[in-house]
Amino acid sequence: MSNGKPTAIVDAMVSERRFDVLGIGNAIVDVIAHAEDAFLSENSLNKGTMTLIDGTEAAELYGRMGASVESSGGSAANTIAGLSALGGKGSFIGKVRDDQLGGIFRHDIRAAGVSFETSAASDGQHTARCLIFVTPDAQRTMQTYLGVSATLDPGDIDPTVIADSKVIYLEGYLWDPPMAKKAFQEAAKIAHKAGNMVALTLSDPFCVDRHRLDFLDLVEEHIDILFANESEILSLYETEDFDEALQEVRKHCQIAALTRSEKGSVVVSGDEIHVIDAEPVEKIIDTTGAGDLYAAGFLYGLTQGRDLHDCGRLGSICSGEIISHYGARPEADLAVLAAKAFDN
Repeated sequence: MSNGKPTAIVDAMVSERRFDVLGIGNAIVDVIAHAEDAFLSENSLNKGTMTLIDGTEAAELYGRMGASVESSGGSAANTIAGLSALGGKGSFIGKVRDDQLGGIFRHDIRAAGVSFETSAASDGQHTARCLIFVTPDAQRTMQTYLGVSATLDPGDIDPTVIADSKVIYLEGYLWDPPMAKKAFQEAAKIAHKAGNMVALTLSDPFCVDRHRLDFLDLVEEHIDILFANESEILSLYETEDFDEALQEVRKHCQIAALTRSEKGSVVVSGDEIHVIDAEPVEKIIDTTGAGDLYAAGFLYGLTQGRDLHDCGRLGSICSGEIISHYGARPEADLAVLAAKAFDN
């Protein structure tokens, strides 16, 4: 097709829906602090990865953190907030507790322009938090207490909102808790029955290692749009050759958007391959949320009818902005940045 999108995707994008994208994921409060490599070593933290921890570990590590910034977070939530910043219509489903951090999450994500109506739990575990340690080389090391977010179940899934969203965007981390996995599967069924698209982010290479067979089946049978960084896609297909992984993924889903840090990204769809440069950044400060914001730009472009190359470029613009400062929420006006880029 001349516009760079398969017919089925074009049909879904031009349909009338209340929301452009609905994110379903772990509702987490991000706690971001600067740390030296020595701190990571002293606390046995695996640099550059996400590790799940329990409530006791979270409390102890939080007490050892330096000055921090707290905001609503979680991979899918960051993506939907970025989409909203671009002018898109976003909604989010995720579980919080009726505690202080739960209140911070709800207020913060709504202030970002995102619809969030999931009921808070009144008992059980506390609101999830992700302790993010950013080292001087801009790498982020994440220690995540999932708390009540891991109790998301099919009862929290609003079929009306899913049916009224052009794309539902699911984070791979959601595949860990069994009931959340069921919610994930139910949401995908509802979306496809309504003629909408289902997108998945692989989230983390260790997440892929844990669920490789499930993810391979998902990508081949149920996912329309796949997001992955280079490490994740190599892990999925158990190869060290990016081109080999690219050739495999193009057989299994309609669109794959693969990010490669400073090498930019590659977007594939059938016989199409688009190579997009990384957006120039004066200095990389913090890579937290880079993949999340790439997905935000890409999905915004797709739901507004952009071709795949433009979608990838929008992703690069958004990820370039987010790595220029601390935190996973934009400081610059993404809509303005995008408008300037496409005016040139």
